[in-house]
Amino acid sequence: MLLGDLLAELSDETAATEAILSVDDLPMLAAMREQARADGVDLPAYVAGTVRRYASEATDEEWITLMGLLNRSPDPGATCLKRAFEHALRA
Repeated sequence: MLLGDLLAELSDETAATEAILSVDDLPMLAAMREQARADGVDLPAYVAGTVRRYASEATDEEWITLMGLLNRSPDPGATCLKRAFEHALRA
């Protein structure tokens, strides 16, 4: 799935939760919900914003790392989401 298609699907809580669950990381889901609440936005808005920020702020080194991970990943969409979420939680 293309990243743009994924972002378009994040229009409701269920889709956002499914996207996060696709990375198979329940503690990350809890952290994302907590951060969304702290930022005063719903989960879908937070997830979409997180991915957009990652796409615009990731360094060249991060993109190279992501490309290597995507090349070896059976689920590139989940891999990209996980990197974006990890990036947001580190910031």
